[in-house]
Amino acid sequence: MTDARQYFQLDHPLRLRHGGTLERVTIAYETWGELNLDRSNAVLVCTGLSPSAHIASSAADPSAGWWEDMVGTGKPLDTDRWFVICFNALGSCFGSTGPASINPVTGEPYRLDFPMLTLEDNATVAAHLLDSLHVHKLAALIGPSMGGMTALAFAMMFPDRARHLVSISSAARAMPFAIALRSLQRELVRSDPDWNDGHYDSTTVPVSGMRLARKLGMITYRSAEEWRHRFGRERIAQSASSGEMFGPEFEVESYLQAHANKFTGAFDPNCYLYLSRAMDLFDAAEHGGSLASGVGLLRVDSALVIGVHSDFLFPFWQQKEIADLMLTAGIDVTLEALDSVQGHDSFLVDMDRFRPPLCEFMAAVST
Repeated sequence: MTDARQYFQLDHPLRLRHGGTLERVTIAYETWGELNLDRSNAVLVCTGLSPSAHIASSAADPSAGWWEDMVGTGKPLDTDRWFVICFNALGSCFGSTGPASINPVTGEPYRLDFPMLTLEDNATVAAHLLDSLHVHKLAALIGPSMGGMTALAFAMMFPDRARHLVSISSAARAMPFAIALRSLQRELVRSDPDWNDGHYDSTTVPVSGMRLARKLGMITYRSAEEWRHRFGRERIAQSASSGEMFGPEFEVESYLQAHANKFTGAFDPNCYLYLSRAMDLFDAAEHGGSLASGVGLLRVDSALVIGVHSDFLFPFWQQKEIADLMLTAGIDVTLEALDSVQGHDSFLVDMDRFRPPLCEFMAAVST
């Protein structure tokens, strides 16, 4: 199996924003394209909660990435022009240090001994990663969903390290509706007896809790309008039915079940809890005392903010809020409202709408 991941190891302990120290930190990342001589063509992509750093295929790993239609020759992030970097979030389980990693002090997985995580901590390790690559200023900083929060944190904390910013389906702070949904997802995981206060192993993973949490997540990632057109009231074929009383009968139930089953085998439950809480904790107002003062720390030359009307997890008013704050701060900002029906997940699946604004924005960015 091919693997394009590279690994950066911090050469000193990392003190986290809310207390606690990680003695050793490893960050998994991938790159596409070539860094130019003056190292001015680097683009950093920050991921959402569940993806790995594999956003696109490469010679080292030809498998399709989660943003395959956005990264590569002739695409919005044209790798003939840009050196694209994507890192796996701190706290995740795809090569970067997280709750599932071995604690060097105990020789056992961190589990709940992992310190409380914030997206600012992810911004900090991103800055260290860039230092290791001798990239002192990014041409562009890009983040969808949780990645947009991380990108905003980075741009506020390190205002001289990015010339342009792209925020996609994200927010300047977590709001009660999203916090409530994520709280319920975490409770579903923690209520599974197999979670065992985080002390599960490969044979006792809290599968049921993770499956339910993912189903709820998928409901928030898409829109009722899309499902009305996509599934209607279609029933599952009799041959595929479990025959279980109150088991899945409709195609939409089968869809949720399939996505839940796929997720439970791919993502560590404790990592899920930590990153989910990190999203709740994010608030740009903590950088200066108000949202305006926080966003006022930005020093980017221009920004692109994209959202969709059908997104009820990160509703469009939150994209407008970011853009308005940037405009007040004197930033040249473009706000794009897209009519996709795929809800929050639109940036992953509706490429025909998302490619043009990102392509136009990046074409105007100089190296």
